[in-house]
Amino acid sequence: MSLNDACALNVLKTAEEDTHGWKMMIGGEWVESRSGKRTASINPAHDEVIGSVPAGNAEDIQLAVDAGKSAFPAWSRLHVDERARHCRQFAAAVRGMARELGMLDAIDSGNAWVPMVEDAKKGASLHDFFAGLGMEMKGETIPTPGGGLDYTRPQPFGVIGRIIPFNHPISFAAGKIAPALIAGNTVVLKPADQTPLSALWMGKLVQECFPAGVVNIVTGDGPTCGAALVAHKEVRRIAFTGSVETGRAITRAAGIKSLSLELGGKNPLIIYPDVDVEKAAAAAVAGMNFSASQGQSCGSNSRIFVHSKIKVRFMEAVLERVAKIRIGLPELETTQMGPVVSRRHYERVMGYIDAGRKEGARLVHGGGHAPGEDLQKGCFVDIAIFDNVRHGMKIEREEIFGPVMSVLTWEDEAKMLQEVNDSDYGLCANIWTNDITTGMRMAEAVQAGYIWINGHGGKRFKGAPFGGFKDSGLGREHSIDELMSYTQIKNVNIAF
Repeated sequence: MSLNDACALNVLKTAEEDTHGWKMMIGGEWVESRSGKRTASINPAHDEVIGSVPAGNAEDIQLAVDAGKSAFPAWSRLHVDERARHCRQFAAAVRGMARELGMLDAIDSGNAWVPMVEDAKKGASLHDFFAGLGMEMKGETIPTPGGGLDYTRPQPFGVIGRIIPFNHPISFAAGKIAPALIAGNTVVLKPADQTPLSALWMGKLVQECFPAGVVNIVTGDGPTCGAALVAHKEVRRIAFTGSVETGRAITRAAGIKSLSLELGGKNPLIIYPDVDVEKAAAAAVAGMNFSASQGQSCGSNSRIFVHSKIKVRFMEAVLERVAKIRIGLPELETTQMGPVVSRRHYERVMGYIDAGRKEGARLVHGGGHAPGEDLQKGCFVDIAIFDNVRHGMKIEREEIFGPVMSVLTWEDEAKMLQEVNDSDYGLCANIWTNDITTGMRMAEAVQAGYIWINGHGGKRFKGAPFGGFKDSGLGREHSIDELMSYTQIKNVNIAF
C-alpha cells in the first residue's frame, strides 16, 4: 500500500476493525452479503485497493427492508421531539468523528482531507436543522358544509430507499437520511459503489444512536443492489442523487412511487461588464468546486459567459487563481485538490478534454495529468480551462463532472440568454452584475431552480430549497419542502 501518511493508515485500520472487516449494517448488526461476494474499494490517489466491501444484491435488500419494516411501527409512533433527540445525538457523534471520517473519504474518494472534515460537519448539521423543523409537519382543517370536521395529517411512508453518489460520501450518507427519519420513516441507505467506506464506518454511530433497523446500510453496485432497492414493492419512496442517466433508469423501474431526483447540472455563470473583475473571477473559480471535489459537483459553474469588454482581464484573473491551487495527495493537510474518483472517470474526463481541443476550443491551462512525482500513479487531472468555447460544443453541452471550465464570450444579451437556456439541464445559475434591475430580470429569465446574484455555487443555505428544472431533477432539498416530501397526506372527515 502506497499511503504515506500515518494518520490515514491508522484511520483505515481502525475503521476496518470497527466495521468487523467492512461489513454491512442491517438491523443493527454487521453482516456479510448473502452471496458472500465482495467488491474492491480503490484509493484513486494511488490507483490501488484499500479494502473490499460486501457486494449486496436483492436478497440483502430484502433483509434490509424487512429490518426497516420491523423498526418502523415503534419509530413512527415516537413523538417527533424524541426522533429529533436521536438525530441530534447522531449529529454530535458525526461531528466528534469528523476528522477521521473526512480522512477516510479522502483516501476512498480522492477529495482533499480538510474540505471533507467540513463535509462531515455539514452532514451532521442537517440533522440539527430538520430536528428543528419537525414540529412544522402540520396538517390543515377544511371547512365542511353543514358542520362536521375535515382535517389532514401528514404520515410517513414506511421504509425509504436513499441512494447517494460518490462526490460527497460522508456528507450525503449522514445528512440525506435526516429528513426521512424526522418524518418518521426508516431508511435503507445505498452508498456509491466507488466510495462505500465512510458510510459503513458511520454504521458504528448508527448502532449507538438509533434503534436497530431504523437505518440500514447496504453496499453494492447500481444495476444489482440499487436496482433491487428501487424496484422493491414495499419501498414506496425513493430518493436519489446522481446522474441523469441513472435518474431516467430509476424513473422507468420504480413504478408508482414517490420519487425525488437530484441530478446533473451544466450551470452557467453570467458576467456583465459592470462588475469587479477580480471578485467575479474569484467566484468563478470557487464555484467550480475544484478544492472541494475536483469539479465533481452538480452545482459547479462549468459554463462561464463573460462579456467581451472584460474578457481579457477576467481570464488573467482566473488563470492566476487556478495556478495557486495545490494539487496533491488527498490525505495531506496542505492539499487543496486531489484526484478524480476512479480510473474510469479519469479517462472520461480526459476524453472530454480531447474533444474540446478537437472542436476548436483553446486550452489555456492544464488539461493533462497533474504534475508531480507523487501523483503519477493516481487519477489526477490538471485543471483544464478552455477559452474560445462556442455554444453547442460537447464540452459546453454535456456535464463533464470534473475540473474542466468552459469560457464563452458574449455581447448581445438576448443571444447569450438563448444559449444559456438552450440546455437539457436547469439546476443552478450565477449572475454577476452591479445593476440590481439587470440581476433580478435575468434571474426571472434564466431557466434554473437555484439562482445566485453575485454569489457562487459553493454557497448554499439550509432552508433555501435546492433542486432543478428540466433534466436536473424532481423535488427540492434542504428545506421544509424536503421534509414534507417524506410524508403522505391522509384526509379524515368526521360527520357530527
